[in-house]
Amino acid sequence: MYMNEYLFSGLTILCINVLSFILMGIDKNKAVKKKRRISEKSLLLLAFFFGAFGMWLGIIVFNHKKNKTKFNLVPLLMIIHLLTIYYLLVRYIDF
Repeated sequence: MYMNEYLFSGLTILCINVLSFILMGIDKNKAVKKKRRISEKSLLLLAFFFGAFGMWLGIIVFNHKKNKTKFNLVPLLMIIHLLTIYYLLVRYIDF
C-alpha cells in the first residue's frame, strides 16, 4: 500500500466514527422528542463497520443506549477493530 491509501483508509474510518457519533446524538434527540428513531440494527451495523469508537463515545456523551444489552458489544467491537488495524499495520508496513 502507498501512503495515500493509508491516509484514505484512516480518513474513511474517522468519517465512519464521526457519523456514528452524530447518529447517536440524533437518535437520542429523537427519543426525547418521541419521534421516529434510527433503528438499533442500523446503529449496530455502523458500529460493526469500524464505527465502534464513535458509537461508544456517543453512548457515553449522550447517555444513550447504555442499558441495551446489544450495545454492550460495542467495546468488544472496539477491541476487534484495534487488533485488525494492528495486524494490518504490522503485516503491510515495513518498520
